[in-house]
Amino acid sequence: MISRETIDRVFETARVEEVIGEFVQLKRAGSNFKGLSPFSEERSPSFMVSPVKQIWKDFSTGKGGNAVSFLMEHEHYSYPEAIRYLAKKYNIELEETEQTDEQKQQADERESMFLVSEFARDYFQRILLEDNEGKAIGLSYFKERGFTDETIKKFQLGYALNDWDAFSSEALNKGYNLKYLESTGLTIVKQDLLAPNGTKQFDRFKGRVLFPIHSMSGRVLGFGGRILTNDKKAAKYLNSPDSDIYHKGNILYGIYYAKQTIAKEDNCYLVEGYTDVISFHQKGVENVVASSGTALTENQIRLINRLTKNITILFDGDAAGIRASIRGIDLILEQGMNVRVLSFPDGDDPDSFAKKVSEQELKEYLENNSQDFINFKVSLLMKDAQNDPVKKAGLIRDIVVSISKIPDRIQREVYIQECSRIMDISESVLFSELAQLDKKEKREASGKQPYDKPSEPVLTKTPQLEKVNELKKYEREIIKILLLYGNKEVDFVDFEAPETIDPKKPQKLKKVHITNVVSKEIYLNLQEDEVEFTDDIFKHIYYAVIEQLNQNESISVDVLVNNSNPEIANLVTNILMDDEKYVLSNWERKNIFTKSKESDLSKMVLDAIYNLRRVLIEQKINSLQLKLKNEVERDESMLSIIDYNALKVLVAERLARVV
Repeated sequence: MISRETIDRVFETARVEEVIGEFVQLKRAGSNFKGLSPFSEERSPSFMVSPVKQIWKDFSTGKGGNAVSFLMEHEHYSYPEAIRYLAKKYNIELEETEQTDEQKQQADERESMFLVSEFARDYFQRILLEDNEGKAIGLSYFKERGFTDETIKKFQLGYALNDWDAFSSEALNKGYNLKYLESTGLTIVKQDLLAPNGTKQFDRFKGRVLFPIHSMSGRVLGFGGRILTNDKKAAKYLNSPDSDIYHKGNILYGIYYAKQTIAKEDNCYLVEGYTDVISFHQKGVENVVASSGTALTENQIRLINRLTKNITILFDGDAAGIRASIRGIDLILEQGMNVRVLSFPDGDDPDSFAKKVSEQELKEYLENNSQDFINFKVSLLMKDAQNDPVKKAGLIRDIVVSISKIPDRIQREVYIQECSRIMDISESVLFSELAQLDKKEKREASGKQPYDKPSEPVLTKTPQLEKVNELKKYEREIIKILLLYGNKEVDFVDFEAPETIDPKKPQKLKKVHITNVVSKEIYLNLQEDEVEFTDDIFKHIYYAVIEQLNQNESISVDVLVNNSNPEIANLVTNILMDDEKYVLSNWERKNIFTKSKESDLSKMVLDAIYNLRRVLIEQKINSLQLKLKNEVERDESMLSIIDYNALKVLVAERLARVV
C-alpha cells in the first residue's frame, strides 16, 4: 500500500494544469484554462481547468475532479496507478506502508518480473531492428505483412534469435536473476546433470517474431510469439504461460493502445489475433482489441465494460469459427452490454480485409455492415434449420436463452418483439418461454423448489418522490454554500418570532442583525432543528466539513476534492466549477454581466435554511395526517398538526421577509 504521506505529497506537488496539459491543448481564459473535451467530439471548448482550485470540469460530459481523477478517467488508471504516475512525474519517492515480510517479498518479486519483461521487450526489438538475422527474417516478415516502421515501433514488435539460449544468456550477463526469467516464462529451465549448475536453460520464443502484451497502464505482462518456419511439431503461436503478472484470460491484446479511443468512440471492436489489431490501427481504426485466440472470458469483458457498454464482434468468413465463438455473445449480454456482430466476406479476416481497402472504405464497411446479435444469430443458424420445424424450434429457444441473459427488462422486451417479427412466432409464446427460463434461474440461484410461492413485490408510493427530490435540492444548496462561502464572515439580517404564534394571522417579526461565519451560522441552525441529511454523500461531506471546523475553525475544500471516494470528489468538483461555465461563454464580451452571488450571501444562506425547514415541516404534517385515521392517536396528532402549521406560517413569513 502507498503511504498516506506519499499520497499527500503527490497532491501537494502535482499541478492539475501541467498534468492535463500533456493530454489536452489548453488556452488561457482569465484565471483558468480551457480546451476541447478529450471525452467527446466537439468544436467549441467545454473543458475547463482551474489552477487556483486545482480541479477540472468537462461540461460536455459532466465529468470532473483533480489530477488523479483525470488520469483515472482519461488513461483509465486505477487509483494507485495514477498516484505512481504522478510520483514518477514529480520525482517523489514512493513510500509503502508497513507490510508483512511475505507481502514485501511478493511485491518485490512482481516488480522483478515486470523489470525482466521490460528488458526482454527492449532486447527483442533491438534484435529485430539492428541484428542481421532479426532484420533478414523478423523485420522482413513484418514488412511483408504491410506494417510500417512507425507501427512496428508503436507496438514494440520484436524478434528472438533462432538460438537455444541467446536471450537467456544476455539477460543473465546483464545481472537478471534466472528465477524471474523462469517465472515469467521467457526461459525454460530443465535439469541437466552434465551442466555446471545441474540445470540448462532454453529460450521459450527462439526463432519467433514477438508481440508484447501490455496491461491497461502499459506495463509488459507477457509475449505472444509466431513461428516463421514450417516446423509441424511446433505451435504456430505461443504465448507466455500464466504467472503472477500475466493471466491470459484477464487481459486483451491492444487494450493499452485502444483504451482512449474506445472511451471516446463509445464502442469497442473485438477481433481474434494480434495482426488484426495492428492492421486496424494502421488504417486509423484504433478502438480495437483482441482476445488473442482464446475463448472470451468474463474478466476480459469487464475490462471493456470499464471503457464502454458497446461491443462489436468482428468474425472472419469462416462459418465454423463463427459458431465456435458465438457463445461469447451470451457472456457479454450477461454483463449488461450491447452487442453487435460483423462478418467479413468469405476468405477474409479483419487483417486481410483492412489491407485490401482504404481507411475510408474500412470505416464505412464497419459502420454499414454490423448487425444486431439476434439478426446475426438467426441468419447464421437458419441455414441449418431451413424447413426443419424441430431445428427451428431449437433455434428460437437458443435465441430466447441469449435474451434471458440481458439484465435490463426493457431491452429484453424489445428483443422479444424483434425475435417475434423475424421468426414469425407470437410474442406471447416467446414471453412464456422467457418467464420459464427466469423462474428456473431464480430457483437455481435461491435453492427453492418449483412449488415454492414467490414473495409479493413491495410497492412504493411514488407521490413522495417529488418531496424527497425537493429536500435533496436544498441539502445540495447548503453543501454548495458551505464549500464556496463557508469561511466568509457575513452580516446576517434575521427575524425573531413572538413568544406566541397564531397560525391564522400574519406574525410581527422583530429584525435582528447578527455577524457570523457562514459555516457556523448554518451549523447552529441545523443543530437547533436536529436536521439530518437524507443523502449519504451530502451527509458525508457535511460531517467532514464540521470535523474540519472543530479542528481548524475553517474549511479546506482540497481535502474533499482529493477524497478517494470518486462520488464525493466528483460532486465537490461539480459544485466548485458550477460558475466557470460562464467563462466559456464569454458573456462579459457580449456585455452580459452576472450579478455577484456574494452580494446576496446573507439572503442565500437564510433562504436555504428556511426552505429546508419548510420542506421538513411539510413532510412532518403529511405523516401526522396519516395518523388521524387512528382514533387512539387522533387528538394528539391534531394538536401536533396545529403546532407544525404555526411553524409553517412562521417560516413562510421569514422567507417573505428575507426575499
